[in-house]
Amino acid sequence: MNEAEMKERTKEFAKEIIRLCRRLPGNREGRLIGNQIFRSGTSVAANYRAACRARSTADFISKLAIVEEEADEALL
Repeated sequence: MNEAEMKERTKEFAKEIIRLCRRLPGNREGRLIGNQIFRSGTSVAANYRAACRARSTADFISKLAIVEEEADEALL
């Protein structure tokens, strides 16, 4: 998978997260879970794009680790 494909894939992931959050119940639990999954799920795409702008290989790896952490957190 190349950079453009991964950017598109992470963007679609963020859109799916948004759709999921819209379907969660409006009770306390739904709001708490929704807020967390929204933040972590939508940040995957933004952080991947930041990784693509890394200044070095070490910077890229570091930023990609953040992407991995956010994606893992979105799995709840």
